[in-house]
Amino acid sequence: MVEPLRIIPPAESGAPALPHNVEAEAALLGALMIDNRLAEDVQLKLRPDHFFEPVHGRIYEAILKLVDRNMLANPVTLRPMFEGDAELKELGGPAYLAQLTGSGAALIGARDFATQVYDLALLRALIGVGREMVEKAVDTSEAVDPKSQIEQAEVALYRVAEEGGEQGGVKTFAQATKLAVEMAERALNSGGHVSGVTTGLESLNARLGGMHPSDLVILAGRPGMGKSSLATNIAFNAASRYVRDIEDGIDPAKSVGAPVAIFNLEMSADQLATRILAEQSGISSQDLRMGKISQQEFRNLARAAAELQNLPLYIDDTPALTIAALRTRARRLKRQRGLGMIIVDYLQLLNGGGRGGGGEQNRVQEISEISRGLKQLAKELNVPVIALSQLSRAVEQREDKRPQLSDLRESGSIEQDADMVLFIYRDEYYVASREPKRPGEGDDAKVFEAHDQWMRDMERAYGISELIIAKQRHGATGKVKLKFESRITKFSDLADDYPL
Repeated sequence: MVEPLRIIPPAESGAPALPHNVEAEAALLGALMIDNRLAEDVQLKLRPDHFFEPVHGRIYEAILKLVDRNMLANPVTLRPMFEGDAELKELGGPAYLAQLTGSGAALIGARDFATQVYDLALLRALIGVGREMVEKAVDTSEAVDPKSQIEQAEVALYRVAEEGGEQGGVKTFAQATKLAVEMAERALNSGGHVSGVTTGLESLNARLGGMHPSDLVILAGRPGMGKSSLATNIAFNAASRYVRDIEDGIDPAKSVGAPVAIFNLEMSADQLATRILAEQSGISSQDLRMGKISQQEFRNLARAAAELQNLPLYIDDTPALTIAALRTRARRLKRQRGLGMIIVDYLQLLNGGGRGGGGEQNRVQEISEISRGLKQLAKELNVPVIALSQLSRAVEQREDKRPQLSDLRESGSIEQDADMVLFIYRDEYYVASREPKRPGEGDDAKVFEAHDQWMRDMERAYGISELIIAKQRHGATGKVKLKFESRITKFSDLADDYPL
């Protein structure tokens, strides 16, 4: 019989044992039964399924149950719970519980034992992820989709990296209170107002308290209002404040700045960099692109570029990005760079789950999936996510063109999932578009009067932008007036709108 051709060598028998330390588990359980107070520290990190030996996991779970009921957990009180345990009988029955408390020396290193049990459990989880990756990659019975497998593997790896700890799950009121006090302390140390990540705009910080961790912030407006400009300004301000705080010796955890990732599906990375350079050097981005700059302006440009080299600002300009791929990349940046804020420009350019199918109804479902995915990402990474969004043309049909929540395009779920909804409105844009006929020699007085009125309207609206806070879970709604320099696409505080 001819031996079939083997491309993958057959698996060797006798696979290596999974990493574990049963002695450390036994010593930890003994220490917990001798001093129940140790359970308070250990249970925050260690779960019953972290134990390699299933019996040890069940004993640990029983100890926690008794401690939670304010009962003493020792071999005597635990005995009735294990009378019929078949696996414990193999180890000597309930007498095994007494054996665990035999060494009082375990009390000294109980926390170290708990750490080792936890670390070994993580290693086993990592091996499990690796095995699953190999099995899925080898199995070609289903559709071959390596990109999807890579995304799933990254999700599984991130879950292993982040699992345990105190980030997820149920928090006691004491833990929640501690977090609230830390947030208040951060706001106090920032000079007031900012408990989240700073926007760099004092008038906006005063209303919002900065961008809060785990929040989904929708920044919406009609084309030409300056959505991308404001988002870029906020990203730059947060990243530069982070650099400044680190240079001043402030603990990164207490900084109101943050490393920022911009997922720009509309502009390329160099176009975005040009905007930021224009803003910082004071040179028009149009002049920069066309090379209409003097030697002095070029020197200003080179100085600004040198200062911005070490800015923790990461730009991903991949077109047609899926929500799953965005989440994967954001997790990687969080793990590698300590990401503190995410900006998506803009939401409608993201792809959903890619299940196909056309029609308006499917698009609404896809947008719902995207907004839900962005909110989950904000909670999972505990960072603010600012997603830019288009508005429907209904705005243009109204006399007052200030946006409303009902104008959010394609899905009510955007409004529902968002913690904050901000609208940008610039009256200057609409006033400029309705310029009347320019008067000339021999024209009627009404033509001169109409143009004079338009000039007065332009003067009133010039360089002023309104940021409408249409929804906010942390405070009141309202309006904030900002100064907008369209030449260098820069938003800044308006002197008469902020109390000095």
